[in-house]
Amino acid sequence: MAKPASEPPAKTFKGWVAHDATNPLVYTDFTPKPFTETDIEIRITHCGICGSDVHTLRSGWGPTNYPCVVGHEIVGIVERIGDKVPHLSSSAASASIRVGDRVGIGAQSGSCLRPDCEACADGQESYCTRMTGTYNGRYPDKSKSYGGYAARWRGPAHFAVKIPDALPSAEAAPLLCGGVTVFAPLRKWGAEPGKTVGVIGVGGLGHLGIQFAKALGADRVVAISRSSSKKADSIEGLGADAFIATGEEKGWAKTHARSIDILLSTVSGPGMPLGQYLRLLKRDGVFVQVGAPEEALPPLMAFSLIQKSVKITGSNIGSPEDIRQMLALAAEKRVLPWIQKRPMEDVNAALADMHDGKARYRYVLENGEVQAKL
Repeated sequence: MAKPASEPPAKTFKGWVAHDATNPLVYTDFTPKPFTETDIEIRITHCGICGSDVHTLRSGWGPTNYPCVVGHEIVGIVERIGDKVPHLSSSAASASIRVGDRVGIGAQSGSCLRPDCEACADGQESYCTRMTGTYNGRYPDKSKSYGGYAARWRGPAHFAVKIPDALPSAEAAPLLCGGVTVFAPLRKWGAEPGKTVGVIGVGGLGHLGIQFAKALGADRVVAISRSSSKKADSIEGLGADAFIATGEEKGWAKTHARSIDILLSTVSGPGMPLGQYLRLLKRDGVFVQVGAPEEALPPLMAFSLIQKSVKITGSNIGSPEDIRQMLALAAEKRVLPWIQKRPMEDVNAALADMHDGKARYRYVLENGEVQAKL
């Protein structure tokens, strides 16, 4: 049920809290940001487990600000709306939010939103220098941001997006970070009719990259993985047109040279054969890195770039508008992640399985009725 307007916002929420980099998460109280007139509050029903959660929990990208509640693939029901949240807007009716709406929150829950900010003014809030991550960040009032491994979420309404009716909540959750992370660069760099797209890594990001490349209209999609263990999934299940097993196919870089327009890399590491990947690109091709490992990228010879005028670039999640357009396409073309549902209280075991690479291809945490009503 929606919270009566006269009822003051709760001072604490319940969630699965990390207190350090080594011990299991503990279900306990935490203090969310103060409720403001531009915020919403939701009852969380689902939250996807993202690789970013694992990196953050173990301080892999740098020191985490513990205590921390991770989770930035959040789906829930709106139960409170601040007075200055636009309920009706002729210019953005699809973006207006009402109590009872089913909404999602991705990896970002804050930016400056100033008209003189180039990123925010262009609708690219994820590149704002004052970006606030949905967890392990700070809002302008210095309060901490907490994520979706919890019963409730509170934060700026600007970064909440309504979920299309055609998308089930559990399947919608991984799209809010994983989905838009591959969708945004594919759309930007022209995954369209006449183009060939290669997706490196068939995992949580890659299996969505294959589907979105097809949904955007690419003529040919090539899945690339070290072994052929995911070939059937890629071609028969996800719709890829071809498969390259780099650890099994001798001379693969020469065989498939100059055959791909856009290479989307969802993986990386010191041993990644970056130079060989670039051989796959056509003249003026583009290599887009979206995976964010803890290690540095491999070194690169200048001629890998010079000889074909190729580009190496990266892409950072997506803006609220990117998420809206991505969800609309997913609903229209039935782009759905392959998920395994896990009870929220099973989060520590699910994280261990995620770390061990057991997910095929995303775990989604579900709140039970008792916990969700707390």
